[in-house]
Amino acid sequence: MTLANGPKSAAALFSSLLQSCIGSNAFRQGKSVHHRIIVAPSASPPDLHLSTKLVIFYSHFGDVAAARRVFDGMPHRSVVSWTAMVSAYAKNGRPHDALELFALMLQCGARPNQFTFGSAAKACAGARCARSGEQVHACAAKGRFAGDMFVQSALMDMHLRCGPVADASRLFAEMEWKDVVSWNALIRGFVERRHYGDALGLFSSMLRDAMVPDHFTFGSALKACGAVSALSNVELIHTYIIKLGYLDEKVVTSSLIDAYAKCRILSSARVIYDSMCEPDLVSSTALISGYSMDRNHSEDAMKLFCKIHQEGLIIDGVLLSSLLAICANIASIKFGAQLHAYMCKKQLMGDAALYNALVDMYAKAGEFSYARRAFDEMPHRNVISWTSLITACGKNGFGKDAVTLFDRMEEDGVKPNEVTFLALLSACSHSGLMNKGIDYFTSMMSKYGINPRVEHYSSAIDLLARGGQLDDAWKLVQKMNAEPNSSMYGAMLGACQVHGNVLLGETAAKNLFSMDPESSVNYAVLANMYAESCLWEDARRTRKLLAETSRGKEVGCSVI
Repeated sequence: MTLANGPKSAAALFSSLLQSCIGSNAFRQGKSVHHRIIVAPSASPPDLHLSTKLVIFYSHFGDVAAARRVFDGMPHRSVVSWTAMVSAYAKNGRPHDALELFALMLQCGARPNQFTFGSAAKACAGARCARSGEQVHACAAKGRFAGDMFVQSALMDMHLRCGPVADASRLFAEMEWKDVVSWNALIRGFVERRHYGDALGLFSSMLRDAMVPDHFTFGSALKACGAVSALSNVELIHTYIIKLGYLDEKVVTSSLIDAYAKCRILSSARVIYDSMCEPDLVSSTALISGYSMDRNHSEDAMKLFCKIHQEGLIIDGVLLSSLLAICANIASIKFGAQLHAYMCKKQLMGDAALYNALVDMYAKAGEFSYARRAFDEMPHRNVISWTSLITACGKNGFGKDAVTLFDRMEEDGVKPNEVTFLALLSACSHSGLMNKGIDYFTSMMSKYGINPRVEHYSSAIDLLARGGQLDDAWKLVQKMNAEPNSSMYGAMLGACQVHGNVLLGETAAKNLFSMDPESSVNYAVLANMYAESCLWEDARRTRKLLAETSRGKEVGCSVI
């Protein structure tokens, strides 16, 4: 290549070509340009500007290794060069490399600009490293970019993702000028950290400050509304969406459908869905997920699935998981099996969440062998996978299989959670494995550091009571770090009747009477216990109390 104005004109042309390749996503052509740069008749390597453009080009297409090779070959680097490479790492999922390069930049005496600090802050967020974030924040505060809106927004986003929410809120309050991006960053951050009330309060402040929301604002605000079932807020936001003309935005419409569905106003969600010109996968999934929360709409969900399938809409694992959850709730093995066949046909079987939903569906339908087969076919199993099958074992009376599964789970290095132990204790209780169940209850605390919930105590107490260890069960009731509930005392009373422990049975009954004095069942159990122990006077007195408790209640009857 020969140009009238020499190497400078050649560099400008190559730079322009690379920018065109970036704009048109032409990676192969861009690599050809790079090759021409290398073989061009020039006595010197590419100039600073052209080398930086090459770093940006390779970064845009995710080839970070090629970008780094160009960067390392540069004899001189500007702040733009350093920033381009830091940004390349941050944008392509290599935050630790971005932070190492940022530290090297400082060691080399290069002074970061606002975009360098922005990329470094993004890397801290990606690495979930609050300490590095504080250091980047301190560097920015020492320089002249502490008040830059771009830097402040990046730092605020970083604090929301890996630091204290209060720091992000303080940064936002200190910003002299806030644009819609700043408001959106904080609202989205509140939602991601599950500070839903704060997110909605900030949205209200945004409106009071006469800041016009965009589709990102509405999406985050509606997600917060759905999470707390704030129907009045959903309706208010719906009004703003119509007023500002965002109802044609699919992202906003899908968020609106999801919010109404989570507030259990499925009729409104369906009206919005039907008003869409071309419903997409996201909106369809939002509506079907809403239907999955209400058994009365199970048929509507199935009809909607058939409709979108006939229309050729691509179905993903999230939507199928919702449908399988519906099948599990209504024990519809026929439709669930059809979904399973569809999954196999479309080769959608790589998703762990989808497999978990399939195991749960077959287990709740009573088809344990199919649940076990689906579990065995899973390429990767997480704690939910193991817990689902352990639960199925317990509900189908296979306590020993549940124990075997748990042992395999530990061998595979999967750490159980509190739900796993709840399923395991229940399986042991219903299969008479008292000693094994109590061992698991103990190891839950000593080995895995899981603090028992009331449900765990209930299962452990039920285990001991069923096994006749009434004194141990009562000691557990007394020393537990939660308030005993009626199910615990009920288990104690029932076990005392079976094992003839009148004294302890009376104590359990007194607690039950104080909790629910109108429950006739407890009086009946106590009376039967007295009768079985030949304490006829106590039985007569208790039956009298039973009659007084039942007085005024509607008598049961049968049409047979």
